[in-house]
Amino acid sequence: MTNHALLSRLDLNLLISLDALITERSVTRAAERLHLSQPALSASLARLRSHFGDPILARRGNSYELTPFALRLADHTTTALEAARRVFESQATWEPAESEREFSIYGSDYGFTTIGRVASELAAERAPGVKFRFMLHNPVVVEDAANRLRSVDGMVIPHGFLSGLPYLDLWKDNWLAMVSSSNDAVGGRVSMENLADLPWVMTYQSRSAFTSAERQIQQLGIEPKVEVVVESFLSLPHFVVGTRRIALIQAALAPYAQRLGGVRILPLPFDATPLVSALWWHPVHNRDSEHEWMRGLFEEAAGIVAASVAAQKTS
Repeated sequence: MTNHALLSRLDLNLLISLDALITERSVTRAAERLHLSQPALSASLARLRSHFGDPILARRGNSYELTPFALRLADHTTTALEAARRVFESQATWEPAESEREFSIYGSDYGFTTIGRVASELAAERAPGVKFRFMLHNPVVVEDAANRLRSVDGMVIPHGFLSGLPYLDLWKDNWLAMVSSSNDAVGGRVSMENLADLPWVMTYQSRSAFTSAERQIQQLGIEPKVEVVVESFLSLPHFVVGTRRIALIQAALAPYAQRLGGVRILPLPFDATPLVSALWWHPVHNRDSEHEWMRGLFEEAAGIVAASVAAQKTS
């Protein structure tokens, strides 16, 4: 059977039913979620079972569990539904001020606090109906970026993790050291000995998730003594204040850390490679006029963030 013949037999409603069944793991709850009768959803489940040759839901005692095959379908189902939604939301003529489109972006809390915040403010002024959904990425998402980006609008992440995808450079930021105000092991500046001797709070620190400055420290012959690893930049001050720990923080986030109090922000004792953040997307969005508008918004927001970072250096 050709791909076209197979597609002609597909029923989008079955995809919606499958997503609800996988999410709820219950015919009753899935029916309630879709505002359908239980017999109607049971009929959909029967068609899905016939199509896939798999039970999808298997009884275990008084409840149901997803079959191993259904578990494998979970990510594909979400991606397919999101792609279908985007197809039918597209408009031949798009007016931002009249649109209610939702743009979904993966990134870190650093990216959302800086570029995401400013881009959303610009959008609110020009297209009040447009909504942003900012989703925290993780190592699994980053490793599967080429596939994940098919069903979202973009990912804000520095260079060094993705390749082979279109991107827009946003802004350049510098790394700084952060220590507790009570840490008497550090004087007026951080020394290389401090980097080697003090315990560390690191962010992410895995094969596919790390910061460029952390790697540089290791390349300088220092193996940091890591006490804590957090997958968040905004939470770093909470793990530093009142301790002997040291952490790396981006210059754009330094004011947020200082407003919390109890920490000192100091320059590093080596020339850390600047952090160059970019917006990455899947090529399927290249000629999407709505996506182009969003990219322009991020480009404008990047200029505002860069100016803010530059102003901090001179103040």
